[in-house]
Amino acid sequence: DRVRARRRRRQTRDPEKLINNLKDLRVNSPVVHEEYGIGRYQGLNTLDVGGLHTEFLTLEYAGGDRLYVPVHALQLVTRYAGGPPETAPLHRLGSDQWQKARRRAARRIRDVAAELLDIYSRRAARTGLSYRLGELDYRSFAAEFPFEPTPDQAGAIDSVVDDMTSLAPMDRLVCGDVGFGKTEVALRAAFIAVYGGKQVALLVPTTLLAQQHFQTFQDRFADWPVRVEVLSRFRSPRQSAEIREGLAAGTVDIVIGTHKLLQGSVKIRDLGLVIIDEEHRFGVRHKERLKSMRAEVDILTLTATPIPRTLNMALGGIRDMSLIATPPEERLAIKTFVTEWNEVLIREAILREIKRGGQVYFVHNEVKSIDEMAARMAQLVPEATIEVGHGQMRERHLEQVMLDFYHRRFNVLVCSTIIESGLDVPTANTILINRADRFGLAQLHQLRGRVGRSHHQAYAYLIAPPAPRMTADALKRLEAIESLEALGSGFILASHDLEIRGAGELLGEEQSGQIAAIGFALYAELLERAVAALKSGREPDLGRPLDHGPEVNFRVPALLPDDYLPDVHLRLVMYKRLAGAPDNTSLRELQVEMIDRFGLLPPETRTLVRLTELKLKAAPLGIVKIEAAAGGGYIEFRTDTRVDPALLVHLIQEQPDCFSLDGQTRFRFRAPLVDAKERFSFIEALLDKLSRIPPLEAATR
Repeated sequence: DRVRARRRRRQTRDPEKLINNLKDLRVNSPVVHEEYGIGRYQGLNTLDVGGLHTEFLTLEYAGGDRLYVPVHALQLVTRYAGGPPETAPLHRLGSDQWQKARRRAARRIRDVAAELLDIYSRRAARTGLSYRLGELDYRSFAAEFPFEPTPDQAGAIDSVVDDMTSLAPMDRLVCGDVGFGKTEVALRAAFIAVYGGKQVALLVPTTLLAQQHFQTFQDRFADWPVRVEVLSRFRSPRQSAEIREGLAAGTVDIVIGTHKLLQGSVKIRDLGLVIIDEEHRFGVRHKERLKSMRAEVDILTLTATPIPRTLNMALGGIRDMSLIATPPEERLAIKTFVTEWNEVLIREAILREIKRGGQVYFVHNEVKSIDEMAARMAQLVPEATIEVGHGQMRERHLEQVMLDFYHRRFNVLVCSTIIESGLDVPTANTILINRADRFGLAQLHQLRGRVGRSHHQAYAYLIAPPAPRMTADALKRLEAIESLEALGSGFILASHDLEIRGAGELLGEEQSGQIAAIGFALYAELLERAVAALKSGREPDLGRPLDHGPEVNFRVPALLPDDYLPDVHLRLVMYKRLAGAPDNTSLRELQVEMIDRFGLLPPETRTLVRLTELKLKAAPLGIVKIEAAAGGGYIEFRTDTRVDPALLVHLIQEQPDCFSLDGQTRFRFRAPLVDAKERFSFIEALLDKLSRIPPLEAATR
């Protein structure tokens, strides 16, 4: 119970926060400052400004110019994602370079937003299938799941149930790490569809995975009047013909298959739900063919590492997304090592696994030399029993090899990437990947996910040539996968992929240039703004800066001291979270978390929190800036402020020595505000007065 309670407290991961997070920043990483453009991060520095110690983020721009960003303005800074970090375009401070890039991107974003809205409205106009949920039956089906669902998994299931019982067609992406329970989400969705009298098609990339899903679905639906079939090359022509007839007649409820499902000869009488597993293995044409089978079908996509285009679409709001980032109980992270070919290490890794009763995958993705490699392994580890498995073997032979491995009849499988998708062998807990530099990031993550599917410690060895012989991209991929061995890192890997491969197009090739020019985070934010404006019938104004709330400066120390929080990356993340707290509840939760993790807040940190509270209080009033020092200060308003001008006039008439107007938008005050306590009390009381509802507005409520 304690484990469960601890898990519930663990924060779920917000996809956008993962990409905007500053945690992975290293010196020289590119970042985007919303007002000044793209520069390189040079660390956190404490500077003495007017006798006050304040922490600043140091950014270097073209020509060596430096910009110091105070930590309370950290919401203006995001990581640069959208292209390789070394080719990020650096801007020159004081030039109009950045403004031009923003204007160009804004023009294209407006067109994309209009296109997006067209997609939205077409989807909204289409009526999907709305299933009636039989509560009792559904509950008893759900009760057959032998584990306690993790909070993320339960959230994904709830979202799918909501989607399927609403009228709009479902197009949901469930991104969850390998072995984190995406299949259970698919099973529940399939149950709802079949219960509603519809047929389900599950599309998988490999024959082996089709077999495994077939087994899982058959077991789970064993007590229900549901016919589950598999269409793959393991089926004889006669069996395949019978299954096709059943699909056309409507007697097969759930069909699991590879690309064979997409052949023109496969007719499904009443298709209601399409589930796509590991979509990065399918071409766009395959997926479009699936959708064209039936325009109103619900689509559920499962993936461990969403490809950048898919990630863009999910974050851009074209598709709905559920993220499963909490690992099942007792699951351990896979220890990952990048190494050159070393026979002593390879022998030791294989022997250690065999001696604890486990099994080993040795991935060698070159079929013509795979038997040679198996013979070499037999010489190196004579204690092991070795078999070979690859996609060019006869189906029956391959199926037999895989079954023998599953039943532990031998302990080392020398194989191609045929094992990449979904094969579940809990006793296999060591994987060696030869020439890992030749694999993509998603593929490496998938292959590594073949081990560590039980409570045993698992190991992954990525064997690659010496660094000088690898491409820069290959080096980055291996660094990314080695550094991200934490459970649930598939999504973070996808955002690394976004940087390594470039963000790709959102709706056409041209967009990758716009994303590279201003960075993915700002692009996504401007796109969201444009969509919201067009939805409400307004023309989007993308030229003005995004509204991040007022600036509050009390000229008192407000920071996270390095003796309180020594880790510079963690300090950066905490500053960012404080600056971006959306409301008082989030701010209180953040305080509790900090006290829990690092101890009682020092005075400077309490001041930082109170300044953030003031910002939240001032934001709804349309205040741009609050400046307060020993003898007074001023409040600057936006032109569209909600504060009643009559209130300001009344205050000036009542206390002319204390208050005055300075121009049209600045309200000055004079008072002996010696210390932070007096400044907070004075400004809080003043904001309370200014937030009174004007008499006219109160009368209309």
